[in-house]
Amino acid sequence: MDMSSYEEIRVQKDPTWAKYLTEGASVSLVLWNGTVISVDPPATVELQIVETDPGVKGNTAQGGSKPATLETGAVISVPLFVQSGERINVDTQSGTYVGRASS
Repeated sequence: MDMSSYEEIRVQKDPTWAKYLTEGASVSLVLWNGTVISVDPPATVELQIVETDPGVKGNTAQGGSKPATLETGAVISVPLFVQSGERINVDTQSGTYVGRASS
């Protein structure tokens, strides 16, 4: 939605950026002759982990990672100490875990 005119603009879903967006998220659009040519999501987004394996304390000496499914359906690697239900920050450019979200 254009925040100045409140006009809605529809774009085709692209898996490169859409997998990290939730409903109501703000993105930047680049328009040329009234046509959307680029969608720029925010650099980081806060998402909830809906499913991940429990991390067992002491199972690695150097740390490690495990897959986690986010509320949008995207799957990323997270550290072993992160649990289901937690909110984390995700880098939308690389699709990597940034850190736990601040409460």
